[in-house]
Amino acid sequence: MTMKKTVLVYGLISGALASGMMLAATRYVKTMELRKADLIGYSSIVVVGLMIFFGVRSYRRNVGAGKLSFRRGFLVGLGITLLSTTCYLATFQLLYYVLEPGIGEKYAACMVERARRSGASSAELAERTEQARQIEKLYQNPWTNIALALIEPLPVGLVFVTLSAAILRKR
Repeated sequence: MTMKKTVLVYGLISGALASGMMLAATRYVKTMELRKADLIGYSSIVVVGLMIFFGVRSYRRNVGAGKLSFRRGFLVGLGITLLSTTCYLATFQLLYYVLEPGIGEKYAACMVERARRSGASSAELAERTEQARQIEKLYQNPWTNIALALIEPLPVGLVFVTLSAAILRKR
């Protein structure tokens, strides 16, 4: 398996899992079942991280003959992350603009409801409501929508890439 093939296989699997879990979590956001939405969201982070790790490990085993430099491991992991993030972003855009056009308002309502359930004061609720409106406004612009959607998976992916490359490097 070459580097390109490893990135494609593990990136697409990771992207499909992240996209599927996002779609599953959306169901719970719509019904205000916040704990379930959080559980799926956090689980998807772990699943994507594991796919990066397994992809780098597969590359070391199948292409590197058991050897892997940090640089090569980082590049393989980065490719997997970028492909997975692209799938995630495409799914988010499809979800936001086509499948669930009102999801922005529902998410804003979730933010306020979460604050209310945690015992926030009326002043804190008013502040959270204003924050939710501002975020909803940002999501309406396609460019900030893309940037905000990338803020979720990309930094976490880069952490997993760095850890995987460091843990799996072998001379």
